[in-house]
Amino acid sequence: MSFEFVIPEIVDPNGVDGSPHPRPMDVKDDQSREEKVLETDGEPITNFYGNSNPYIDYESIDLLLSLQHPRSQGYDEMCFIIMGQAKELLFKSLYFELYNLQLRIRDDDIANAFVIMDRSKKILKLIVNVWDVLSTIRTDGFNQFRDYLSVASGQLSFMYRHIEFILGNKNKHMCEAHSNVPHVYPALLKNFSSPSIYDDVIRLLARNEFAIDAAALDRDWTEVYKENASVEAAWLKVYSDPTPTNELYMLGEGLTELADIFSQYRHRHFVSVERILGFKPGTGGSAGVGWLKKAVDHRFFPELWTIRTEL
Repeated sequence: MSFEFVIPEIVDPNGVDGSPHPRPMDVKDDQSREEKVLETDGEPITNFYGNSNPYIDYESIDLLLSLQHPRSQGYDEMCFIIMGQAKELLFKSLYFELYNLQLRIRDDDIANAFVIMDRSKKILKLIVNVWDVLSTIRTDGFNQFRDYLSVASGQLSFMYRHIEFILGNKNKHMCEAHSNVPHVYPALLKNFSSPSIYDDVIRLLARNEFAIDAAALDRDWTEVYKENASVEAAWLKVYSDPTPTNELYMLGEGLTELADIFSQYRHRHFVSVERILGFKPGTGGSAGVGWLKKAVDHRFFPELWTIRTEL
């Protein structure tokens, strides 16, 4: 950038409580809130004591907004950091929903699974739209701070890997990349070694008396899922009744839309990186765009895609 820019001070990091635990807060109820409205005459409370206020404490806002540390003088680096952190928060939100979606499917609670899936799709669309902001970083702007990334790369997002694994795209190499991080690896390994949402959906089909091969119901969950003819046949039967009252049909369509949106995320990632970097190697040791292109063609829930030819 040709102009002189300023990073405004938002939080003094010296005053931030870095504890990961929730800060103590009072619990209020409707009656106490009604009493407070009478006391304040309907105006917001502004007289707080100590060195914080309840909103800061509830959301840990001062801690959150003290975690942006640009390493260069590049103007675009602040945008890059914040959008990356925003994605990580949204990944965590999405994983929370997907984890609970899987539990609903295991309990045959399809009605609540639909509710969770609807939110999951909206969160994922929000994640896709983060690329609208990141793509405003031009090549010259990114080059001003790229060297300061060292070998840091979004490939190392363990929150992203949690999402890939729970949706069924298992990758041992990317799981083991976190084996040296003791406060991260155990949960990631557990996810990697567990059935995916799609594995549980296949079990749901079996519980609904569709003939599913035993190999698709009990297998090594760390292995990449391979298309199965019995699963495809089951979905074809489900789709023979394409009506809103057919919960399995609606579940299949919901999963397909989720996979579709995820493919949009991968494509936006691929195109944005190509636009900014061209075919330069990635910071994390990959071939950059060449490596990302392989991911673009992947589809979660493969039989839900292959049956389209037969429908």
